[in-house]
Amino acid sequence: MPKKKAATASPLTLHGQAPYKEKKGEEYMNENQRKHFKSLLLAWKQELMEEVDRTVSHMKDEAANFPDPADRATQEEEFSLELRTRDRERKLIKKIDATIELLDADEYGYCDQCGVDIGIRRLEARPTATLCVDCKTLDEIKEKQVSGG
Repeated sequence: MPKKKAATASPLTLHGQAPYKEKKGEEYMNENQRKHFKSLLLAWKQELMEEVDRTVSHMKDEAANFPDPADRATQEEEFSLELRTRDRERKLIKKIDATIELLDADEYGYCDQCGVDIGIRRLEARPTATLCVDCKTLDEIKEKQVSGG
């Protein structure tokens, strides 16, 4: 009997979405590409929202008033770490929502600083990117010069 394949996401998928396959001569940020990235962003947002729900459930289920101060401190530290992570994810959800607004306004995929195409591969790696590689590199160089790092 042939073995059944497990229903897991391929390592080449992002949030359950296969990478966009560009066609030769295809116009940048055409309808298909916009649909792909919107689907990708919505799937990512859904994953983050599910994570929030899991955290709330976990904190409700696990909340206990331990008599041992060490146990109580461990639980409080665990909850604090989870809440910091969720706060970062909350900010990411806002960024995803802003990116979806750019998509809906047909302004997605172009560098905020110089206006050139950000590129499909870069957007696959970082769907919320607003700068092309060159402008992002310059920003990082400037940041290092200012911070001395």
